[in-house]
Order: sequence, then structure tokens, then C-alpha cells
Amino acid sequence: MTTLNEMTQIPPENLDPQLLRAWSWHRQGLDGSLASKGAAEILDRVGWARSIGGANIYLTLFSRTGMPRADVDAAAASREIHELPTARGCTYVLPAADYAWGLQLGHASAEASVKVLERLGVKRAEIEALAQDILQVLRDARGTAEEALDPQGLKKVLGDRVRNMGEEGKKKGASTTLPAALGLLQADGRIRRVPVNGRLDQQRYSYVAWELDGSGEDDEAVRARMLERFLGWTGGATLGQVRWFTAFTVAQSKKALAAAGAVQVPTAAGEVLWMLPHDVNELAGFEAPAGEDIQLLSGSDSLVLLRRNSADLFDEAGAKAVEGMSGSALAADLSDHPILDRGRIIGLWQYDPENARVAWWTFEPASAAVLARIALTGEWITGDLGDFRSFSLDSPKSRAKNIARLDALRAG
Repeated sequence: MTTLNEMTQIPPENLDPQLLRAWSWHRQGLDGSLASKGAAEILDRVGWARSIGGANIYLTLFSRTGMPRADVDAAAASREIHELPTARGCTYVLPAADYAWGLQLGHASAEASVKVLERLGVKRAEIEALAQDILQVLRDARGTAEEALDPQGLKKVLGDRVRNMGEEGKKKGASTTLPAALGLLQADGRIRRVPVNGRLDQQRYSYVAWELDGSGEDDEAVRARMLERFLGWTGGATLGQVRWFTAFTVAQSKKALAAAGAVQVPTAAGEVLWMLPHDVNELAGFEAPAGEDIQLLSGSDSLVLLRRNSADLFDEAGAKAVEGMSGSALAADLSDHPILDRGRIIGLWQYDPENARVAWWTFEPASAAVLARIALTGEWITGDLGDFRSFSLDSPKSRAKNIARLDALRAG
């Protein structure tokens, strides 16, 4: 482990936006440095992939390795990777080594659902009893054709043990007691949910019994582990970015940063990044690549989502090009997917399934490398995925305006 005395001091003026963008690009393996790795190792190295019923997980792995969908689905089927609720209660696709402590991070969200029901007059004992009944049903179903049961199937078996919460419950987002009980079981690693058709870009799930051992660590140790991993994935982050991803309090964040051995590194823009000492040494000797390196990424790729800092990835010309756009491409969450060169956003894209093509616009005339990457990505989406949804409710109809806008901007 690098000590503070062995850490290279970097003059802040050296850490300009161009270098930091390229540094993040490298740390995310988008420069081809992780091309030979498998799905679990990629997620271990670059961070958990956000899963909201969209195709981000597939493009995350394709952009770094060229991995086809079938290989990703096989990794999920063999439980090398799995979709679980974790940081902030949000679902991500994790590598197997992170399942236990990742679930521990998301436990508070499961408890929040229970509290909603308690405010509606449901005693915790009733929810826990329902959870035990669900678990018994799923254990009894093991090895049968009905091993995986969806919520409707569970309701059919459980009958009136699932309580309908009426109109008041609907207003609170708790129509029945079933989701809260399922959430407790999933947060404890006693059940897991599986996509009904094996694909990770949809949101129809069934549940199976599971026996995942706990992490064996207390919450404080898990928070320190989270920040060590997060800083490794990003190559450095501000305190605000740390807190956005983790939902830790300021006190929890600072304590976990100290436990992880993180140090503060000022940048040319006046920000202070928290970094791991050995990453500071690597960054001190890092040089941005001279040649183009083009990728089309999802708007929820870990490059932009982990720190929610897409605005930092535009240079001055790019920021001016998208200024005033509907949906604001400069907002924390991108309105379209980005086209990037060494970490700098140079254009935007959407997939048009009706015409089996990528609709795109670049701020400057597209180079041969950009055109080649657009063609390759479009061929992969058409042949391997069929469509590219951002999230579960995304559809060709819902993105039609964005596609038309990109076409108009490109026609110019």
C-alpha cells in the first residue's frame, strides 16, 4: 500500500479538465485496457452497472470488451453477475464478490418500505410472517417447474396472507404488503429475483429462494469498503459526488474516506478530489492519448453516472453546442446517449429501431473513426439487442422527438 510519504505531489495546474477526462476514460477501461476480461472482472474494475430495465449493462460490457449479449446473459445465469438493490436502494448489476456487502448497503431502503406500511397500520410482525411464508413457498418450489414464481404466482399461492392496502396504500406506493416482504427477503439474501426471459434489459421478474451468507462486516466497515471501491472505479471524486452515489451523511463519508486512506488532491478547476494514494502516483505519470479513441456509451454508463458529472465531460465548444437544448444535455443526467473521444463528449445519439439505425449528431464534422464506431455500434444493437432502451419505460415512440432532433441538428 502506498503511504502518504511515498505519494507524488501533483501541481493543481497540471490537473486540467482534458487530462482528468482522459484519466477517467482510462480508469473505466474504455481505452481497451480491459478488453480480455470477463463480465465479473469488468464490473469489479469499472464499477457496478446501473440497471433500470434498460440496456446499459450490455453496452457497458460491449464498449470495453466487444462482449455479445449471449455471454452477458450466460454470466447472469451462472450468477457470476447479478442485479441487486444496493447503494441508495437503487438496482445495479454486481460481480459475485460484492453481493453480500452490496446488499448490506441497500438494506435501509427495504426498511423504508416496511415503515410506509407501519404508518398505514400494518404491524412489522405481519410483514415478517408474510416474508417467512414467501420463503417457505419458494423453498418448497425448488427443483420443480415452478421454482421461479412471479408476484402474481406468489399472490395466488399466498392468498389472503397478502393484504391489499386499498386506495390509501396506492397513494403511498404500497398497494399490497407483498413488495415490502419481498424487499426484506432480497435485502437479506434469502431470495433473489431473476428476469423471466434471461435478459437484463427488461423488468419482468420472478423470485427464487437463495441462501447468501452475510458480509460478516459491520456497516462502518462496509461504508469504508464502498468508498475504497468507488474511488478506485472513478480515479477520484469530490465529496459531493461521493455522497450522491452512496447517500452517506457528511460524517459517514468523511469517516469512511479516512478509513480508506483517501487523500485530497486540488485540481486546476479549483475542485478538490478525494483519491487513493496509489492512484495519485499513477495519475502523476499519466499522459492523455494523442490519437482518437471513440465510443458510443449509454447515458447511464459508469463513466458518467458514478459521479453524475456529465457536464464536466463537455469542452467549451461542446457545452456551447448543446446550450439551451430541450432536456438539457448539460444537466446531471443526459437527455441522449453520449458519443465520446477519450472521455470528452463530442456528440449525442439514440437508437431508431424502426429504421434499424443509430440517429446521431456530432458537434464537429464526424471523422472516419467516429463513423466507423457509429456503424459498429448500430450493427451490434440491431443484431444482438434489437433495440436500445435507456430504462424500462423507454420506447421507440417516447424517444421519437429526440431522434428527430438529432437528425435535424445533424442536417444542420
